[in-house]
Amino acid sequence: MSKRLEVFKLAPQPYQHLLAIKDYVSAALPAELLELVYLRVSQINHCAFCIDMHTRDLLKLEVDTQKIALLPVWDEAAPLFSAAERAALAWAESVTRVEQTRVPDDVYQHALAVLGEQTLADLTVAVTLMNAFNRFSVSMRRAPAALAALA
Repeated sequence: MSKRLEVFKLAPQPYQHLLAIKDYVSAALPAELLELVYLRVSQINHCAFCIDMHTRDLLKLEVDTQKIALLPVWDEAAPLFSAAERAALAWAESVTRVEQTRVPDDVYQHALAVLGEQTLADLTVAVTLMNAFNRFSVSMRRAPAALAALA
């Protein structure tokens, strides 16, 4: 794999703004819910760097490995996830796949009913942020820590 640009070194100011948004949502949302959403969005976007990072973050939070393993099929493993997590994951998937879903009203209404206005607003910021980070990492082929450890 050829080496690509280190965008954040070449554009540090936008990166700092993204980190400020990350700090905001980290303070606004429960850590486990946020990391589950970050990991799920990263799985959808096939971002190896972020999948590795958010899996490690969930393990540091002592989230059960079965819950992490079944995240790609959270709807089939619903009893492992709280109502808020299920609503957040459904919202995150719909927003991430916006070109396919167009984020339907029923998904919005359910997320709003379960999460409330402020949490849904903050979650939307978090999902949008993770989609941005995924696009940077995938396009620039950022190596996951698991691969860096092999070098």
